[in-house]
Amino acid sequence: MADYSPMGKATEVSALTSSPLGHWAGSVRGHFRSPGRPRLWIELLLIAASYWIYSMVRNAVPEMETRAQQNAHDIWSLEQVLHIDVERSINHGLDSIGWLITGLDYDYATLHFIVTIAVLVWLFRAHSGRYAAARLSLFVTTGMALVGYYFFPLAPPRLMTHGGFIDTVATHHTWGSMASGDMAHVSNQFAAMPSMHIGWSLWCGITIWFLAKRRWVRVLGVIYPVTTLVVIVGTANHFFMDAIAGAVCTGIGLTSSRLVYRRWPYSFPKAAPVPARVPEPAAKEPVGASH
Repeated sequence: MADYSPMGKATEVSALTSSPLGHWAGSVRGHFRSPGRPRLWIELLLIAASYWIYSMVRNAVPEMETRAQQNAHDIWSLEQVLHIDVERSINHGLDSIGWLITGLDYDYATLHFIVTIAVLVWLFRAHSGRYAAARLSLFVTTGMALVGYYFFPLAPPRLMTHGGFIDTVATHHTWGSMASGDMAHVSNQFAAMPSMHIGWSLWCGITIWFLAKRRWVRVLGVIYPVTTLVVIVGTANHFFMDAIAGAVCTGIGLTSSRLVYRRWPYSFPKAAPVPARVPEPAAKEPVGASH
């Protein structure tokens, strides 16, 4: 006979949650209410696997040059209609200052990796309660970029035919661009829309702005995506429209995290709660046992 008493229902719930499936479901629900403390080895595996997938997908997209060139001219025509077609002037102006454009080339090649990884490490160490939600927003941001690379191949300004842009890496013989010079054969040259330099730098800037305590650090968080915009335009690696698309990807990433966790990433408590240990139930004595 079924037991419909409160004690019977409690026993049924306890049995369900004590099963492996029930324990896993409870852990998932608890994670989305309050993300737990991140584990270093899991995060390293996630980041390594994610970057490997990102690189493979980005570079495996067929290089459809004709379509990429047509898209580039369409973007350039749209910017002319909108009167924001100043990239070529900026590119030529900065190229005339040798030491500056060389620094921008190296910035383009390295800083977006260094700063993004540094912010992730800072979140992991100092804001463990916010790390999981913020990391999810970054992953979604990057995933959206892969969609753009696949469906909208785009020649960057420096490779656009009859565009009049200067490939500053080739001109000044600086290293680092995976789509210029000797590195061109190992990278998809037409994965330019959206700009993940902007997507990642904006994610870093927003994270720093909301979580940093010192005002000068927060100001740096604001400056960083702005200087990144100068870098990608000055080196002729992206159009302004690529930057706008990158910012949209960041917005989608943050919104996705908000929908999943029901809170913005930066509104969680600073420290992740330490899981409470559930005491082992006391063993029941056999009926009729005497002391």
